[in-house]
Amino acid sequence: MSENYPIVLIKDLSHKYGKDWAIQNIGFEIAKNGIVGLLGSNGAGKSTTMNILCGVISQSKGSASIAGYDLKSDPIEAKKQLGFLPQQAPLHLELTVDEYLRHCAQLRQIPRNDLKQAVEKAKEYCGVAHFSKRLIGNLSGGYRQRVGIAQAIIHEPKLVVLDEPTNGLDPVQITEVRSLIGDLGKKCAVLLSTHILSEVKATCERIIMIENGIGVFDGTMKEFNNLITPNKLVVKMNAAPDYKELEAIEGVEAVELNELENVMYLRVDPDKNVGHSIIELGVKNSWGLSEVHLEKVSLDSVFAKLSNRELKSQ
Repeated sequence: MSENYPIVLIKDLSHKYGKDWAIQNIGFEIAKNGIVGLLGSNGAGKSTTMNILCGVISQSKGSASIAGYDLKSDPIEAKKQLGFLPQQAPLHLELTVDEYLRHCAQLRQIPRNDLKQAVEKAKEYCGVAHFSKRLIGNLSGGYRQRVGIAQAIIHEPKLVVLDEPTNGLDPVQITEVRSLIGDLGKKCAVLLSTHILSEVKATCERIIMIENGIGVFDGTMKEFNNLITPNKLVVKMNAAPDYKELEAIEGVEAVELNELENVMYLRVDPDKNVGHSIIELGVKNSWGLSEVHLEKVSLDSVFAKLSNRELKSQ
């Protein structure tokens, strides 16, 4: 049955806490292996969506299924297709890696004859085999997270859900865990929930974005990057002209000076090649240009624009 269905299928998903809707009419499909980012600011509705998909709570309206198994009508079969690593990994620090993963395998009802092989395979895949007899409480944060991923994949699910998987790790550990997640996306579908745009950019091929409880974007990383054109030019120069001279350049809409950093911020028309004009005039008039670049749009701006666009269309 499961081979003929998308790995994840969510339709018109809505959930209410008391009188307030946490999410409304969320819908998306994950049809193949790979890494999908579930992105949104804190309180946007990511956790509610993720908790419904993981069977933690039951939705008020709509449907959610994994590999063709509906989470409401067939929760046991649906959860067999799912691996989950919450933000706080459910580790037993007093157990060794082997003891813990054996316990997780038993919870997943892996047959006794297959249990040892499942544990060894998960350890090897996640790079913790050399810590088999080590207490989890004595592992670093990065290796604890690896053990957490191992428990999520020990039964070889079709979908793995990761909630803020690099939260609290140091830069080296973050790089290592991201590499592991990248490999994981080749063998199953991974839904990575986060509010950190850099996390999504580093690991994901596709973004599903929720804001104010509604879906506001679903597309590739390239489509997301092209969504909002930067409209602020950052200019540094040693002999800057009067700001009125800059305002007179075609395409410049406003000029703001930061005297402490000796930087000018020019709000520009993105359809005009203002940067090229600034460079030409800077060389001609000896402004001493040292830097000209378009400022990247902040994630807050992306959230705001996408949310407003979606709300206006309703």
